[in-house]
Amino acid sequence: MLPKQDCTMKKVLLLIVLVTLCQLNLLAQVEPDPTVFLSPPDTLGADTVWTTSTKFGLNFNQAAFSDNWTGGAVNSVAFSGLFNYLANYKSGSWSWNNTADLLFGVVNNQGQGVRKTQDRIFLDKKVGYYISEDWNGYGSLNFLTQFGPGFRYVDLATGGEDALRISDFLAPAFLTLSLGFEYMPTDNFSLRLSPFSPRITIVNDTELYLNTENNTNYGVEIGETVRYEWLAFQMLLSWNKNITDNISLQTRYLTYANYENLSLDQIDHRLDVTLAAKLTQYINVNFSAIALYDFDQIDELQFSQLIGVGILLSREKAVVE
Repeated sequence: MLPKQDCTMKKVLLLIVLVTLCQLNLLAQVEPDPTVFLSPPDTLGADTVWTTSTKFGLNFNQAAFSDNWTGGAVNSVAFSGLFNYLANYKSGSWSWNNTADLLFGVVNNQGQGVRKTQDRIFLDKKVGYYISEDWNGYGSLNFLTQFGPGFRYVDLATGGEDALRISDFLAPAFLTLSLGFEYMPTDNFSLRLSPFSPRITIVNDTELYLNTENNTNYGVEIGETVRYEWLAFQMLLSWNKNITDNISLQTRYLTYANYENLSLDQIDHRLDVTLAAKLTQYINVNFSAIALYDFDQIDELQFSQLIGVGILLSREKAVVE
């Protein structure tokens, strides 16, 4: 007979696999135009509408210096790739929005080897029901983790560095269910309010905390692999704006509060900002920044920023049945 902990992990992993398979099944179908889902049911009639959007990007950066370069620098090569897929469905008063957002990047600095710069797997599914011109009822399920291990680098007294693994695939991972209402007064703004938003936090390595700062385990009790938060509130605000024909701004703010531990210093906050400028049909410049506060990771504000030049291929499609 399997231990209780192993049974729990198997149930969680099975749920994740089912969500992922449903998401991948949609990749063979179509993606969404947000305006479709802002329209009242009678605007579309009884037709079934699929809209899809696919984006694939590659960024590459390289720097090289001669041995006698007096400015002080090291040779480096950096690479990152992104894949974003949307598949939205509309039929009468019902809508179904699906998102897959994948990101991975590495840099190779001379003398340091290859290090990760970006890593994200985000899957989101939302079912909505039209209430009024600006309001929908909704239920959503999303999953967040990363592709591979992340390290913390510690200087050794003897020189050099020691790489300590502090994260990995499913370590941590977050599976969040949200039920609530969505306010969408314009095509480029939406606000999700969920008074009931249970979350499962997964850390599938019971010894990972030994390498993290202050021996934190992402909110999961030491020796356990799963944490359940049943009573919680979540708010998600999204604002996307085309500043000019070639420059776009995307922002997303997420806050999460556990009713059982409700205090200002234990509310999670995450802000994502991306500014993209299109130079040619396929070449663009991106600036992205993330500000994160999660008490279960570290009691400080975390920040990351990236500027890249690369290739972006996109395809959009709409189908009326």
